Amino acid sequence: MTAPNRDLVLVTGASGFVGSAVARIAQQKGFAVRVLVRASSPRGNLEGLEAEVAVGDMRDEPSMRAALRGARYLLHVAADYRLWAPNPLEIERANLEGTEATMRAALHEGVERIVYTSSVATLKVTGSGRSADETTPLEASQAIGVYKRSKVLAERAVEHMIAHDGLPAVIVNPSTPIGPRDIKPTPTGRIIVEAARGKIPAFVDTGLNLVHVEDVAAGHFLALERGKIGERYILGGENLSLQTMLAELAALNGHRPPRLSLPRWPLYPLALGAETVARFTQREPFITVDGLRMSQNKMYFTSAKAQRELGYTARPYREGLRDALAWFRAAGYLD
Repeated sequence: MTAPNRDLVLVTGASGFVGSAVARIAQQKGFAVRVLVRASSPRGNLEGLEAEVAVGDMRDEPSMRAALRGARYLLHVAADYRLWAPNPLEIERANLEGTEATMRAALHEGVERIVYTSSVATLKVTGSGRSADETTPLEASQAIGVYKRSKVLAERAVEHMIAHDGLPAVIVNPSTPIGPRDIKPTPTGRIIVEAARGKIPAFVDTGLNLVHVEDVAAGHFLALERGKIGERYILGGENLSLQTMLAELAALNGHRPPRLSLPRWPLYPLALGAETVARFTQREPFITVDGLRMSQNKMYFTSAKAQRELGYTARPYREGLRDALAWFRAAGYLD
């Protein structure tokens, strides 16, 4: 999709990882870009981006109305992507209340079309390793941890507003993005950094679906142009085991790959201890109880629907790992 008339698009979360990639593609496509950031948000990911900056909070409906004024399209990418927080309610307030307030504001301002960034966390996976698709939604009661629960509730809220309020939204479900500008970094980004530093000597038997963040961003615009209102589309890449991912990172950094496979049960006391320490340091622990519980199932997904209906494609996961490492190295994360 291009915007020859410089249609205005608002991108929330543009100071973050996925949002910054979405905002850059919006600029490349010729849109007039407005980005929503909080007053306290770091602005490093906005460097080089030609965009109007609106300061506000997605949980505050009046500030969202102001940010959306005059916008034809909304790409609501902002989310609190943490598996642990000192106050877990912060995650739910951002992901559920923030989404609800943003969607109400979009309806009030008459936004023509919306792409809401959900997550594959809202979809059900099994222990079989079979790839899940869009037909297996997760119930909030089945979700592990506050992040997954908040994303399930937020997606259901968007679906309710589509059905009952005429919200013109398409839902996209990215899998596990990797690549440049993972500024915080995300939980997967932290694994990449620690593996690159040779500090992950072992692994558990699990799997994930890796996708380059720029492919996810491109998928947002395919959904904006071709997606059906009320439908969800997985924006994923390749399924692989955690062992394979760590071996690839070791090869890229000249390290020996970890070969020790650990059972989960002895790691739970370690995770509990790490979370206890984190309550004092206020820093997210590297290992969490919820993360271990999630790892019991291989988080494999298929993007066949997005490929078929949107024309979505994704590059090999190794390119995402290489680009992530290059960015982390240049940004000083590997020093």
